[in-house]
Amino acid sequence: MKKPSTVTESLSINRDNLFVKDLMLLFKFRLSFVVVLSSVFAYMIAAPNLTFAGLALLWVGGFCVTAAANALNQILEREYDIQMVRTAGRPVAAGRMTVSTALISAGMLSLVGLVILSAFNPITGFLGMVALISYAFLYTPLKRVTPFAVVVGAFPGALPVIIGVTAAVGEITTLAIALFGIQFLWQFAHFWAIAWLADEDYKKAGFVLLPSKSGKKDSSVGLHSFVYSVLLLPFSFLPWVFGYCSITAAFFAAILAAWYCYMGWQFYKKSDDQSARKLMFASFLYLPLVLMVYFFDTIWLVL
Repeated sequence: MKKPSTVTESLSINRDNLFVKDLMLLFKFRLSFVVVLSSVFAYMIAAPNLTFAGLALLWVGGFCVTAAANALNQILEREYDIQMVRTAGRPVAAGRMTVSTALISAGMLSLVGLVILSAFNPITGFLGMVALISYAFLYTPLKRVTPFAVVVGAFPGALPVIIGVTAAVGEITTLAIALFGIQFLWQFAHFWAIAWLADEDYKKAGFVLLPSKSGKKDSSVGLHSFVYSVLLLPFSFLPWVFGYCSITAAFFAAILAAWYCYMGWQFYKKSDDQSARKLMFASFLYLPLVLMVYFFDTIWLVL
């Protein structure tokens, strides 16, 4: 038989582990990691002199702000999350974490994140604050009102690349605008593919996300996804037009955009779960691959 102290310690460890797991769910750890990755790539593309300290600070600051926004999102949507299978297990919705605990965690993260981003320069800190507020307090409530929420959410969703550039050079450059345009347009097909697959769940909570006039799953969702993806083709050449990459890199980026367009076209033609899932996975690959193309090109140009 185990000693009472050992059992007590075991229960304490289990509670601690569960709390850590709940924090990771609250902050959407993997999603926040991916979002910050685009900011770090933009920083590396723009920075005249890369430093490990700069990269580390941007990563921590960006992650804190993104995680805080995700936590606020779950606090505001807790009554709706519990109605959906995919989100019912979130800590606040499930009642494993109190609203006050989640709010304190979000507040501390946002404070730390904004202070770190502001240490680069005031513009970077300000943009971090805009991303946080617009995501949590504009995009989040609009999701139950209008499909236009996707457009509103695409703005804070694309701000990480501008934040990365401003952290590197202290101003919003043409490179920042070009990368913002790419990340902004990328999000539509990405999000609508996810919304298609989770449509039944979203409707349980009253979310209005699909761009079709009826709000239902039809070919217009695929058409919208394809059209926004096509716009990525000319945007792929903007970094070259502005003198930040070679024409070779621009062509590689355009090839990736053409592949993304093809997946969007397939989604439009087939309008089924399989094509939506393929487009979703393509979206996971497209953005980091494009940013890697521009980044490695800058290294090649320097060498």
